[in-house]
Amino acid sequence: MAETTHRAGFANIIGKPNVGKSTLMNALTGERLSIITAKAQTTRHRIMGILSGEDFQVIYSDTPGILKPAYELHKVMMTYVDLALDDADILIYVVEVGEGYDEELPVLKRLQTSTVPLIVVINKIDLASQEAVMEKIKLWEEKLNPRAVIPVSALNNFNTEALLQTVRDLLPPHPPYFDKEEMTDRTERFFASEIIREKIFLHYEQEIPYSSDVVIDAFQELDHVIRIRALILVERDSQKGIIIGRGGAMLKKIGIEARKAMEAFFGKPVYLEQHVKVEPDWRNQKNKLERLGYGS
Repeated sequence: MAETTHRAGFANIIGKPNVGKSTLMNALTGERLSIITAKAQTTRHRIMGILSGEDFQVIYSDTPGILKPAYELHKVMMTYVDLALDDADILIYVVEVGEGYDEELPVLKRLQTSTVPLIVVINKIDLASQEAVMEKIKLWEEKLNPRAVIPVSALNNFNTEALLQTVRDLLPPHPPYFDKEEMTDRTERFFASEIIREKIFLHYEQEIPYSSDVVIDAFQELDHVIRIRALILVERDSQKGIIIGRGGAMLKKIGIEARKAMEAFFGKPVYLEQHVKVEPDWRNQKNKLERLGYGS
């Protein structure tokens, strides 16, 4: 009996901000690896989610939403998108059901000329009529000539199995790149910082979420508890006051929610200590960005 060929490859997810890329990757991997909020630019890093079966391994990459850089941080974020375009075995371009074809978007020109197999995913179809969805399928087939156009509702996990099957069919023959038990290339420290950052995005408005970042100063895993010390960075003293809140109420609220989320994620009690520090103009300083883990 012939041995089954193992398939493996990198399926990189790209698209504009807020189209549901992170929700889609979480649905495809069955793990909550990317943080999700209603605000644009929530994802700042390239995050891998690994899905393995007996005869396949898909390494998904969630990437920041495509934007015109206003800060050095944005430039770094867009290098992650460029890398995702360059090193993919499969490209998954995610659009909202209401999104049209933007002739001025440079990434679409690259997709038109790319030799990498392309899947267009039309997300949030639960918000549109069947006729509207069919029109969008036709539009993206005509404009990008992809291998497939697949309508999904990532939030409701609708039709994601069809997408997974299409990805599996396009994977090249290759041994697994990672151990079959691995789910991501990121560390526990990274996920701890992302969980806190998610709570900041959920509870603060205007510039606060975008002006802040989280550094894990200490991560100590003991037998029965994980002890974590986190440093929340902001750009101005006024932002520090807003993060902390009156009598420390907001910081406490963030800490309680983040701790509960970490305990669910790590499967162990967490002791979380948080501090807030002013780091002026960190989004525009390359050396600070590198220290915070932003780099190509």
